[in-house]
Amino acid sequence: MNNVKSYIKEHKKRFLNELIELLKIPSISADSVYKNDVLKTADEIKISLEKAGCDHVEICKTDGYPIVYGEKILDKNLPTVLVYGHYDVQPSDPLDLWHSPPFEPVIKKTEKHPEGAIFARGACDDKGQMYMHVKALEFMTSTNQLPCNVKFMIEGEEEVGSSNLSIFVKNNQDKLKNDVILISDTGMIAPDVPSITTGLRGLSYVEVEVTGPNRDLHSGLYGGAVANPINVLAKMIASLHDENNHITIPGFYDKVEELSKEERAEMAKAPFSLENYKKALDINAVYGEAGYTTNERNSIRPTLDVNGIWGGYTGEGAKTVIASKAYAKISMRLVPHQDWKDITQLFKTHFESIAPAGVTVKVKPHHGGQGYVTPINSIGYKAASKAYEDTFGKTPIPQRSGGSIPIVSLFEQELKSKTILMGFGLDSDAIHSPNEHFGIFNYLKGIETIPLFYKYFTELSK
Repeated sequence: MNNVKSYIKEHKKRFLNELIELLKIPSISADSVYKNDVLKTADEIKISLEKAGCDHVEICKTDGYPIVYGEKILDKNLPTVLVYGHYDVQPSDPLDLWHSPPFEPVIKKTEKHPEGAIFARGACDDKGQMYMHVKALEFMTSTNQLPCNVKFMIEGEEEVGSSNLSIFVKNNQDKLKNDVILISDTGMIAPDVPSITTGLRGLSYVEVEVTGPNRDLHSGLYGGAVANPINVLAKMIASLHDENNHITIPGFYDKVEELSKEERAEMAKAPFSLENYKKALDINAVYGEAGYTTNERNSIRPTLDVNGIWGGYTGEGAKTVIASKAYAKISMRLVPHQDWKDITQLFKTHFESIAPAGVTVKVKPHHGGQGYVTPINSIGYKAASKAYEDTFGKTPIPQRSGGSIPIVSLFEQELKSKTILMGFGLDSDAIHSPNEHFGIFNYLKGIETIPLFYKYFTELSK
């Protein structure tokens, strides 16, 4: 691509300022308090796409938050790239662990980001990575270098399960018709080690409720005589793993694919320091399923984790009480072939069956999605690989991610096209955590690399 580096250099300050303004809006989809902010963000994305060169942009209403759709169609005979991203962000709790307010972006240098990083909720997941595509389009249209058609679909409910996106996709297959889907909502191994995510885990998310007595009880008068829902819930959760950290739900592993020694050996080539990993998390040991490495545990193996647990008195001081109810939120990350609905039912059946007498248990499914694997011999993968080779000077490593983007498998099912995951974040960017950030180098490198994907995808499609 001619002059992409000089274009980025010339507009760097504006590119950063525009992203910072977007990050100031608290578009938290999980909390209805922020409804107007989420809607305002959709409006801002629409304006940005229009300025970047889309000929048609619309805000498409759903039963939840809207989807921003944009397109630039040059010629129906040319290939079409569909860009997906999301403008909603995770809640920012716990606020006291942020070093600066989550919606007052600041730029600070870090060990991983010597050129500086933008600290704000949504910086990496996914406003920063989504906005790279908007700026890449701006470069291609303003320099007359867009080689093919492009469509954008930016949603506002990814962080709460994308329930309305599936309806939108099913109802708009002609509008969304494409030859490849491009997403940047993943990461790469290191600033100097590019990688392309070739696999995602699926997800099943549930909430459980354990009820004992019909009211909170005095722990002196009733303690030891009545089942304590919090004690019971803790025991039930503890029983979900055995001494080897295998999940004990019957049938849970029935469809789990065991990767070959050769595939595991390929994965092991990715640079990884266990000592640096522990140091970054301030832990003295790793933990997980026996027989697998850290990078295998968090990518090719399924997991079960408690995301939140509560009940009883949690205020200041003491209150001697046996709570009537206890609750937990539990997520299971799944590997390809594990159907999330089947796993949710297996969990429900098992969890209800292990409840002792004296309590009742409810399992409420929240949301989920299938895992996904993209082939490395596709035109899309080859185009992405060539793009990274040009900008980083080295071939990217194919890498399976531990995260989930449930709609990726839906896209293949409904739109019959493959997804290429070109992520530019780092594992250390603290997505979903306090002090989330996105490196300036990574942001600009994305804007530089994405246009090359368009170039090579168009060439290879001929």
